[in-house]
Amino acid sequence: MLFAEIIKRELRIAMRKRAEILNPLWFFLIVITLFPLVVGPDPNLLAKIAGGVAWVAALLSALLSFERLFRDDFIDGSLEQLMLTSQPLALVALAKMAAHWMLTGFPLILLSPVAALLLSLDAHIWWALALTLFVGTPVLSCIGAIGVALTVGLRKGGVLLSLLVVPLFIPVLIFSASVLDAATLNLPYRGQLAILAAMAVASLTLAPFAVAAALRVSLDN
Repeated sequence: MLFAEIIKRELRIAMRKRAEILNPLWFFLIVITLFPLVVGPDPNLLAKIAGGVAWVAALLSALLSFERLFRDDFIDGSLEQLMLTSQPLALVALAKMAAHWMLTGFPLILLSPVAALLLSLDAHIWWALALTLFVGTPVLSCIGAIGVALTVGLRKGGVLLSLLVVPLFIPVLIFSASVLDAATLNLPYRGQLAILAAMAVASLTLAPFAVAAALRVSLDN
């Protein structure tokens, strides 16, 4: 099946360019490490701001990884070949987004215990952070893919990409921070998490079609 083959191809390419995978993860860890040095080691203060710090670091590290979603395929011509296959372009886009999440979003979830340790988070707050990353990072991959598809034909589209996608990330940040605030106060947060899950479902459903349309526009130009 083309969907599985595209994911395998993306993973094989990523293994050959490990620096491109590790750089966003190192950036995430560096931000998490430096922040306690700036604001001080007070556990109470860190617990109040830890959620926002972790999510801003995750968002910035995701921005570093978006460029490779379609750029290399566009340069070597393989993107046009993928568009000529019998499979729907939306399915190809979904496979690319799934591979991107496996290489960027899922490792951030694995690194969340380290972030919790550095930010002095209790176990239940770490669990809430891991849940928000699990539900929210697919939204980042989907929105980022739309932005990359719109700017893939531009020589210097990095700044424009940031301007396009960062405002769309704000709802994810708001509800993720709300979940972590509720966890810090030992309050229920199922409602906020459900809204995040709804965002993820909507993104996974609609983003592939938006990416397919954006790629057609970018390549036609």
